[in-house]
Amino acid sequence: MFEDDKNRKRKNPFDFISDEEFEKIFEEMQKFFQNGSFKDMLEDMFRNGIEPNKQFIQGFRVNLGPDGKPNVQKFGNIPTITPAGEAKISDQQEPLTDIIESDDNIAITMEVPGVTKEDIKLNVAEDNLEILVNTPQRQYHKLVDLPSNVKEKTTQATYNNGILDIVIEKKNKKKKDKPGYHVDIT
Repeated sequence: MFEDDKNRKRKNPFDFISDEEFEKIFEEMQKFFQNGSFKDMLEDMFRNGIEPNKQFIQGFRVNLGPDGKPNVQKFGNIPTITPAGEAKISDQQEPLTDIIESDDNIAITMEVPGVTKEDIKLNVAEDNLEILVNTPQRQYHKLVDLPSNVKEKTTQATYNNGILDIVIEKKNKKKKDKPGYHVDIT
């Protein structure tokens, strides 16, 4: 170990998050784990057993939004309620999703491994996007509220190695910044 390394203070990767924002993230995660349907799903899984090759995935992703505030995104099996009112582990999974908005487009990336592009059904409306996969091995479903209205017919999608990339042109493109008019105060 180099002498400089000994003297350096290790930087906390969460230094950019305020204590208040960190508490909000923690509360959101805590609510999820204390949620009755999540507890019931886990109990169902452990008491009644899981079918061979059936997956149960639950996770969180935390990132900073463009406003500098943290966003907590849940992904994994979608909670369902039986007609008798019991919480069950759904075979459908909500894929991990990234949404990036530029001046002209919205780019969406989803993780949907284990399927072919022919298995993926993609529907785009002016303000949302829906993905549906229903195969014997994998089931995915997600309805994404888009941050801006889009031109549905401009949608381009590619699928490679389990990653679905979608780019959609925004309906109302942001106009190029023009220099403002200077006003003298009298």
